[in-house]
Amino acid sequence: MSITDDDDKSERSRRGPLRTPVPDADSPATEPDSDSSCECPPSEKDHDGHRPCTLDTRPSQIRASGRDGSDGLSGPISRTVSRRDTVLSRIRSRPEVPPFRHPLAKVKTGHEYLVDFDGPDDPYRPVNWPRHKKVVTTLLYGLVTMTATWASSSYSAGTMQIAEQFGVGRQTATLGTTLFLLGFGIGPLIWAPLSEVYGRRVAVLTPMFISICFSFGSATAKDFQTLMLTRFWGAIFASAPVTNTGGVLGDLFTPAYRGIAMAGYAMAVVGGPTVGPIVSAAVVAQPNLGWRWTEYTTGMLQSVVLVLAVIFIDESYPPRLLVTKARQLRLETGNWALHAKFEEWDVSIMELARKFLIRPLQLLCTPICFLIALYASFCYGILYMQLGAVPIIFGEIRGWTLLSSELPFLAICLGSLTGAVINMSNQLYYNKAYHASGDRPVPEKRLPPMMLGSVLFAVGQFITGWTAEPTVAPWIAPVIGLYLAGCGFNTIFQAALNYLVDTFQMYAASAVAANTFLRSCFAAAFPLVVTPLYHNIGVGPGSSIFAGFACLLIPVPFVFYFFGRRIRAANKWSKHSVF
Repeated sequence: MSITDDDDKSERSRRGPLRTPVPDADSPATEPDSDSSCECPPSEKDHDGHRPCTLDTRPSQIRASGRDGSDGLSGPISRTVSRRDTVLSRIRSRPEVPPFRHPLAKVKTGHEYLVDFDGPDDPYRPVNWPRHKKVVTTLLYGLVTMTATWASSSYSAGTMQIAEQFGVGRQTATLGTTLFLLGFGIGPLIWAPLSEVYGRRVAVLTPMFISICFSFGSATAKDFQTLMLTRFWGAIFASAPVTNTGGVLGDLFTPAYRGIAMAGYAMAVVGGPTVGPIVSAAVVAQPNLGWRWTEYTTGMLQSVVLVLAVIFIDESYPPRLLVTKARQLRLETGNWALHAKFEEWDVSIMELARKFLIRPLQLLCTPICFLIALYASFCYGILYMQLGAVPIIFGEIRGWTLLSSELPFLAICLGSLTGAVINMSNQLYYNKAYHASGDRPVPEKRLPPMMLGSVLFAVGQFITGWTAEPTVAPWIAPVIGLYLAGCGFNTIFQAALNYLVDTFQMYAASAVAANTFLRSCFAAAFPLVVTPLYHNIGVGPGSSIFAGFACLLIPVPFVFYFFGRRIRAANKWSKHSVF
């Protein structure tokens, strides 16, 4: 046998048959019947958009045809370009290679070879994990998220030193915060799809390790452009836990308990931006440390938390767990036909792009997703605006020292903690409606905390702005305003996220992606606006502009609480949440 013959066989062995994926089954073109929320098996009827639906793991044509046709292949089948059809493969491969054949290629594989959980009470299923394991997993993912948001705000305390060292203006130095938040908006477009292909653990911890490297890179930056680049790229990788922690909570908790877990996640999101500036100000105030040690401190904190996460966190994405189970069974039994349904999914870049790029834009055109995401994003932007507003109010106007002027961030943190308690209390009210409806989500019952928070948030903005001057009110008055704003922020932010998940259900990943991108855009813009705005027209009028917009958004949760069901029923993306 010649060498060329061996090469030809080797080349054929590496190539597989053409794959033709089924059209997106959760798109409107192939949406389920109007009398059913989804076409999942009965065991999956309570999925909330975070846990994978059967529709999200469609088999490829070649693999589906290996079993009986009971699953069916609805809709036309589009052809996927194979490796042999690409330009590179034409250069590397010999032309006119005949299709691959095998004597058993047409022998169908039965459903009995599918590996699944051993019933709804299977301890291998993440929702059945012991309570302490769920708590530890949630806590560690929350800490990883907190260190990511910490990095977004710790930079702000050293802005003046950075401007002086690199010879740029204060507004230019603020770009370090803005670019980080822009990275927070771009990163989810990458990490959300990867978490559905490779699982939560890999898609969170691996990017966080790279983000830590960029944190230390920022600390050692030799010039301003290096600092900006490391901040931006560090944010893209640090956005992974912010993006995927919500999915982890969906893996671990049913809707009856997810609201309580989501309160902890919301505290992690707000804890970093409120505590980070205080610690960083204490570091910057030390003459022998300076702004570089704000980045060193961030990198060291992230490293400690990441090591703990790597040690104690297990994979929680059910499809990946079933792949592991099927692989182990194949090795133990020698039955190589055993496989998980997730292994039948022919991953397509176009399918992932449609779910996390195109569909979020489509959902933003719906009234619920647009207004709820707009409201949550506006509040998120106001939170990051305080990175510039608080030092102006307490440092420039009241003459406090650098460290003292950052301490009012504790009021926002305490207010957020109060908001988390309010949201957890509402979970008891929600559970009654949830069980009364046959254990199905009732989105409008998520909104009462948001209704209260909308008023507190606007009032807090007015109080903070108009009591900033020491001649008008003592220091406690703007601190109370910050406390009310923090309480309003957390109730709005968490209720909005839960409402989107309950409303769009099997499109929830796309709705959350839309919300994440929009809120990062707001958060990136507001820190650049606040300093010139307050310096030009004053803190009171400047705060009144944002408080006025907050007042205009107060009716949003009230409208959806009373008319949300009717609005959901009229929209093709959300009508499956109506029963």
